[in-house]
Amino acid sequence: MNPSPPLRLILASASPRRQSLLAEAGYTFLVSPADIDERAFESPGLLPAELAVKLAIAKANAVREKFPDDVVLAADTVVAFGDQALGKPADARHARWMLDLLSGTTHLVITGIAVVRHSADPLAAPKAARVMSAVRMRWLSPEKIAGYVATGDWQGKAGGYGIQDNDPFVECLTGCHTNIVGLPMTTTKRMLHEAGIEPASR
Repeated sequence: MNPSPPLRLILASASPRRQSLLAEAGYTFLVSPADIDERAFESPGLLPAELAVKLAIAKANAVREKFPDDVVLAADTVVAFGDQALGKPADARHARWMLDLLSGTTHLVITGIAVVRHSADPLAAPKAARVMSAVRMRWLSPEKIAGYVATGDWQGKAGGYGIQDNDPFVECLTGCHTNIVGLPMTTTKRMLHEAGIEPASR
């Protein structure tokens, strides 16, 4: 009998930050972004941590049938200001509002991760986890916020900023740094190992 081909890893995300983190960790993967309307999953009473996991699972499910013999990894990051979930800004005005809200506060960055292999059990739900980190942001003047928003660096980033930006506004953080970037690698590596995916450099 011919041996089974090795499992491929499919990243259900267009995020260049998640792609960089996976590549730096030694993983080989294909990119197939999930095409879902994230706003459709928001509902009153849904906590930010629940939303992050729900969106990650939805993204994994949207891609799994395209790659039935492979392992799909999906993730979603939200910023939690109390019980309010902040996703990606819709436009520059929305980004200014988010940064003004977060200025001078401590908030949570939550990433939901989902991993699934469709052919292992077509009816099985993706395995999911969530990771939370706390971020303290310094006070930002309206001029500082306007200058940052004008750069466009807020686009595609939960809460309207990124820890990897040239000026990330962050005074201190606790928890997983890569979680704040968009993909908590310690948890991701464990989940991929359980699904049969190892980094090529291992």
